[in-house]
Amino acid sequence: MKKFLFNAAIGIIACHLLVACAAKPTPLPTDDAIRNHLRNKKSVSVLFIGNSLSFGLPRELEKIARKNGMNFRATQQAHSGWNLARHSRNAETLQVLRGRPWDIVVLQEQSRIPSQPIKRRTHMLPSVMQLAQESRAVGSMPVLYQTWGYRDGDERRFHDDFFAMNKRLREGYFAAARVEGLPIVRVGDAWESEMKKGRGTRLFMPDGLHPSREGVRLNARVFYNAFFAP
Repeated sequence: MKKFLFNAAIGIIACHLLVACAAKPTPLPTDDAIRNHLRNKKSVSVLFIGNSLSFGLPRELEKIARKNGMNFRATQQAHSGWNLARHSRNAETLQVLRGRPWDIVVLQEQSRIPSQPIKRRTHMLPSVMQLAQESRAVGSMPVLYQTWGYRDGDERRFHDDFFAMNKRLREGYFAAARVEGLPIVRVGDAWESEMKKGRGTRLFMPDGLHPSREGVRLNARVFYNAFFAP
């Protein structure tokens, strides 16, 4: 019982500390922060840390970059269903992250976590802080990958839809970005734009969650523009 109360107290204190950090936000980098970081580099290496929403993206991004004459390498440490908290405790993920000075380390969270304020504070923020600090320790720039709402919203919420969930996700990623002063690649915003134009459903696989081939292509274009567009 005493151990339980002690652990509960530690959890409450940690939450309060994170809230205090969020109350004094670090200014977000400007949109060209990533491009300035990569400017004049002869080769670029990128590590994606996330889950199945990152599958296929590194290879598609490589194709676009190499088509434009760049010496570019992208790889992933991604497992279906994983969140950043699990990655932050995983020896293999940490070994890959620490194994070389990646130019960019992309952090992608499990979708429900940034869209729920309590889970955002208790799960996402501590993991983003740790992985961002690990990235900087090896000379890498940590970047957040803002994902998208589910096609029909979160089925665990009444009367939810894509736009409501996407808004919560955006708020969650921005909250995490402010704590560590991280740039955000706003893929979810690009999906929202397509949804508003009536072209969004083609981006989803039949499960209404994962990206179709068209969705992966869009994601790669958003990343390429964030990294290299003038």
